[in-house]
Amino acid sequence: MRRSESFLSELALHADALLHGPVYEQYAAICYRRVPEHRTAEVLMVTSRESGRWIVPKGWPIKGKKPHEVAAIEAFEEAGVRGKVKKKPFGYFTYLKQLGDGNCVPCVVGLHLLDVEQVFQDFPEKGQRRSEWVSFIEAASRVREPELKGLLLAAERKISKSNGKK
Repeated sequence: MRRSESFLSELALHADALLHGPVYEQYAAICYRRVPEHRTAEVLMVTSRESGRWIVPKGWPIKGKKPHEVAAIEAFEEAGVRGKVKKKPFGYFTYLKQLGDGNCVPCVVGLHLLDVEQVFQDFPEKGQRRSEWVSFIEAASRVREPELKGLLLAAERKISKSNGKK
């Protein structure tokens, strides 16, 4: 839990910006695939380009695109995957985005589930990030944001339930 505590301490330092400044929106995807022989699912994690921390693919709004479409675009650009993306957000998490000028801005991220159907060897950010398929529990242990940890574990429960129905 040390990583979560340091994240919360960092957020507290920016409380004024969180409460009184502009809050920015981003859209992200939990990219998952079912592993039938184990009756489980795995999630695809990527690293950020700047810090190398483990994250889910996410990005800024794109003019003319709906949030779930942006999530799917980011999944392809950052992780090289395509699939069925849910239109309705699965949930939201907050984090501090460090901008190129060094300033941090609060971002609320709408998170969409993306059931991966294709994995590409060539994609726009190949070589700029690492990616790895891991269990949802492992993914939750890798991310800093407490809300995202909870959403990853909730996603596993939802996907496991839908696996049982098939």
